Amino acid sequence: MSRAESQFHLALCSKFENIELVQVVLDESLRRLECDEDTRYWVGIAVREAVANAIKHGNLQDPGKKVEIELRVDGEDLVIRVLDEGHGFDPGRVADPLAPENLLKPDGRGIFYMGKFMDGVEYRFRDGGGTEVTLRKRIVAGVASPERNHEEGER
Repeated sequence: MSRAESQFHLALCSKFENIELVQVVLDESLRRLECDEDTRYWVGIAVREAVANAIKHGNLQDPGKKVEIELRVDGEDLVIRVLDEGHGFDPGRVADPLAPENLLKPDGRGIFYMGKFMDGVEYRFRDGGGTEVTLRKRIVAGVASPERNHEEGER
């Protein structure tokens, strides 16, 4: 299967049940790209968090607003973009979920997970509203779970 056949673009209304559709399409695309099970799992969690944030925080669960999800391959990188129609946010103001005072709070965990499970996370705020989150993951042979990436970074 070619890498072009693994690409997709979805535009969905802001309903949490649509996350399952995104997960199915994403997993099938990652299988076609011959990503290992660990990579599929961790990328799936990161994308799930990005889409949930777009629905909940970006579009405020307004089913009249769309969330767009795009997947493409750029060289050896998997690139996934999640776009919402909300007002945006300041990533620097999101509380650190590992700080002692935040350990029991749910806020900030999705952004934390995306950063841990992906090789790169970028935010862009579009003119006229909307946040674009771009997730990158290297998909060359032998790249697996975030634990491996973490161990390699410590060397």
